[in-house]
Amino acid sequence: MFERDRQHVASYYATTCSAPSRPAQAGDVDTGILVIGAGFSGLHTALRLALAGQRVTLIESSRIGWAASGRNGGMAILGWSCDMEPLEAALGHQDARHLWDLMRWAAAEVRALPGRHGFDCDYRAGHLWTAVLPRRIKLLHEWQQDAAQKWGYDRLQFIDRAALPDWVGSTRYLAGLLDPEGAHLNPLKLALGLAAAVEQAGGQIFEQTRALSYQEAGDRVQVTTEHGSIRCDALVLACNAYIDRLDPALSRRILPVGTFVVATEALEPERARALLPANACVTDNQFVLDYFRLTPDHRLLFGGGCTYLGGMPRDIGAAIRPRLERVFPALRGVRLEYGWGGHIDVSMNRAPAIGSRGNVHWMLGYSGHGVLPTCAAARAVADAIGGQRHSLDIFKRLQHRAFPGGAWLAPSLEAAGKFWYRLRDAI
Repeated sequence: MFERDRQHVASYYATTCSAPSRPAQAGDVDTGILVIGAGFSGLHTALRLALAGQRVTLIESSRIGWAASGRNGGMAILGWSCDMEPLEAALGHQDARHLWDLMRWAAAEVRALPGRHGFDCDYRAGHLWTAVLPRRIKLLHEWQQDAAQKWGYDRLQFIDRAALPDWVGSTRYLAGLLDPEGAHLNPLKLALGLAAAVEQAGGQIFEQTRALSYQEAGDRVQVTTEHGSIRCDALVLACNAYIDRLDPALSRRILPVGTFVVATEALEPERARALLPANACVTDNQFVLDYFRLTPDHRLLFGGGCTYLGGMPRDIGAAIRPRLERVFPALRGVRLEYGWGGHIDVSMNRAPAIGSRGNVHWMLGYSGHGVLPTCAAARAVADAIGGQRHSLDIFKRLQHRAFPGGAWLAPSLEAAGKFWYRLRDAI
């Protein structure tokens, strides 16, 4: 069913914008800060450092936003993939509250960045978190109460079943929780806008430049790339699911998981509005969730399902169509014009792994929930490089274990565990 080495299929987003090619590294480079990886983590970090006056170089083994950052569902949702309760258990209430406030800051920052730097990313406000099963309506009430009482966030609005047709044109859902600070956007446009802002701030970007290894040498770090070497005062590893052999110890803490999404043909505007009348993005609270939203040209973008064995379905549209038509029976037989996938970086505890050792910093493990968390993590790392370590030191207290079984057995063990959760959802 799956092809482990599937070709990198172009996404719908690639048809909505064009990106100038950046040059590859030519010759040895000496810089202040080197960031490896031009996804959201690396781009946000590079931008903050460049704006602070640092000499910043950003390298990418392919193109800007090539991986998950430019190919995801485009949901800018508040929160961490592990939820707040495990963070509070690990860190205590005060420091967990700090991470929640950092998330609120990230939501406001992503909302403000396009206007501040002169680019558009199709930002639309509103996220609806829905319940499919009666027992999971309780989760909506509990999060609304906890958000207000424990985390100082009282803007969540409970939507009962009678009011849901004003938000989503599907009878599948029993209730919802509206977050006005959540949003959806075109992630590739956001990545390209951030890259342009990095260059405007004085940073340099090299594409098609793969980092092969790095070595700490005194108070500096030397990185060997396929085109030469780069010496820097500080190194930021923002490779996420593609950390691979660059840092084996970090690589063992994450599992690359395949996930995929489709976009329908452009619908008549009235038909599109009937699906999502308020144009909010929607996720459900099943363990293996569905998520969907409208694009500016009236397509339904729909994602759901994943594979822990690392491959992609041979026919992504055929794999997702049953889920889409279960939510929207009125779209039965609709033409799916785009289907694409990629890999996310899942950690054992679903919490992000953000840390440092000497002059080397890293960010990974967003576990499928990274549009806003990457921005929050970037602030923590950039602030630490600038001498303000409070946020990074909190992140570093989160414990991250390697996946059991190593590179060969871990995916199968994880897949078996997730099969149980899928079965529990189904029954």
